[in-house]
Amino acid sequence: MASSLVHLPEIERVSSRVIRILGGNPGKFTLQGTNTYLVGQGPTRILIDTGEGKPAWLTSLKHLLSAEKASISKVILTHWHPDHVGGIPDLLSLYPNVPVYKNQADKGQQEISNGQVFNIQGATLKAFHCPGHTTDHMALVLEEENAMFTGDNVLGQGTAVFEDLSAYMDSLQKMQHEFSGRAYPGHGPVIEDGKAKIREYIRHRQEREEQIVDVLGRETEEGKNGWQSMDLVKVIYKGYPENLHAPAERGVLQVLDKLKKEGKVHEDDGAWFLQSKSAL
Repeated sequence: MASSLVHLPEIERVSSRVIRILGGNPGKFTLQGTNTYLVGQGPTRILIDTGEGKPAWLTSLKHLLSAEKASISKVILTHWHPDHVGGIPDLLSLYPNVPVYKNQADKGQQEISNGQVFNIQGATLKAFHCPGHTTDHMALVLEEENAMFTGDNVLGQGTAVFEDLSAYMDSLQKMQHEFSGRAYPGHGPVIEDGKAKIREYIRHRQEREEQIVDVLGRETEEGKNGWQSMDLVKVIYKGYPENLHAPAERGVLQVLDKLKKEGKVHEDDGAWFLQSKSAL
């Protein structure tokens, strides 16, 4: 994956009212690094996310604010993961009294409610609660562009991970109706057609679910009773390197858990069955 990542500058103006600052933390899970965004057009701006606390991010932020002759009036966090909140101490070293907003706020932070509106010169942001990646996950609709800051629910490259697949799918279905323009993701490049990317994510998850149901409906090899999760992985991810099987199994288990909640499958002593089939 790393070799196929597109290059992103450390600082890039991606629209007339949005500037992306990379978190200085490229990696397997963060891609080119965590995206943080300076939003607005006046002398004060809103900052979305803070990276994970790398010195390069603070250096970039200081340089950008100086060039823009701007300051930060408020900070909005999309969710609690360390690569999005770790730069808060550095930010507070610049702006000790700046308010920090987050859903399920931590001590010293201010709560965000679904539908809450944040105004700054040149930009209006509306918060949209969309759990799945995390329970506190918030997207932000940029009304002037009919765009959305999608946090980690939708990425600029690759697919996202999630804590709760049922909640995640429900959020994706709702997110696609909240905007019709660009998506500014938590990682990776700007997505020009955000709705199309969300539909692609939904199709991908539905196809994976259909694959699992299809395999569960087959006879197991060697007369086994039901399907173990790793056996499902070996069929569905046949041809993939074995070092990817463990993370793939986690994804398969999340799909199985969703199907179980929906009454479509059941589990007996680690073996999985379609609900229509008897666990003999």
